[in-house]
Amino acid sequence: MIVFDLKCSNAHVFEAWFGSSSDYETQQDRGLVSCPICGAEDVEKAVMAPAVGTKGNRRSTTPAKPVDIGRDSAVPVAGGDPEIAKAMLQTLADMQKKILDQSEYVGSKFADEARAIHHGEAEMRGIYGETTPEDAAALEDEGIDAMPLLFPVRPRGGDA
Repeated sequence: MIVFDLKCSNAHVFEAWFGSSSDYETQQDRGLVSCPICGAEDVEKAVMAPAVGTKGNRRSTTPAKPVDIGRDSAVPVAGGDPEIAKAMLQTLADMQKKILDQSEYVGSKFADEARAIHHGEAEMRGIYGETTPEDAAALEDEGIDAMPLLFPVRPRGGDA
């Protein structure tokens, strides 16, 4: 996976993940890359600082502490400040709502509709709906980008 900072024509900067640099180029050429904030399709790579690791020949003399992230373990978010964590979650929920408002609910036909869009047999548009874990895995195997929503939603009027 590769992460790019992208910037739309309305100066919104956002992060996007791609399988490779060529995946980004392919999706950009097909008009699949758009701003999650405003929906603008005029998107380009933004200037970003590279992640540079420490030199491999420098070893810490302090052993790393094991981290137990068990089922009942809590991981602090936003420095442990609950108000900041709530604000972050609200921002994510608002972004998801905005994206869904610009998308079409296709119900249980999600996998079939995603394939049709991917193969150019259906109009290019944002969609959401339901699918089985097996169909979701098949979409991934076929190179069709799909992801689960962060927050559950109620469909807009019946199953498609």
